[in-house]
Amino acid sequence: MINHIYKNSTSSKSIKIPYIDDGISAGFPSPAQDFMDISIDLNKELIKNQPATFFGRVKGVSMIDAGINDGDLLVIDKSLSPKSGCIAVCYIDGEFTVKKIKLEKDCCWLIPANKMYKPQKIDTDNDFTIWGIVTYIIKSV
Repeated sequence: MINHIYKNSTSSKSIKIPYIDDGISAGFPSPAQDFMDISIDLNKELIKNQPATFFGRVKGVSMIDAGINDGDLLVIDKSLSPKSGCIAVCYIDGEFTVKKIKLEKDCCWLIPANKMYKPQKIDTDNDFTIWGIVTYIIKSV
């Protein structure tokens, strides 16, 4: 479930952060540069459609097998069209939730990524909206 939804800043100010362009080895260490003159703007990297992009913090464990943990920060794009198999933030019966969606001709299923939870079939009795598509998951260590 999403605990908070945050609208990203409407500021057009670019924030440049030092960036290791050659990649970071997950094997044996590689020689580090004495200094880095390349930078990255995370707004440009993570946000493709600023007016439709929101952030939400995950609360719960229903998506842990998809690598989405309690406390992770989601980047959500409301402008993307939902497709079966994508991870979406949905609004159902007054609450936000994040699940994998399965679209069928006559219904939609919300599929958790944790065996402790069962898939949920959405029908006409539910107040339901696919609110946005998760594009990135930001984690702290």
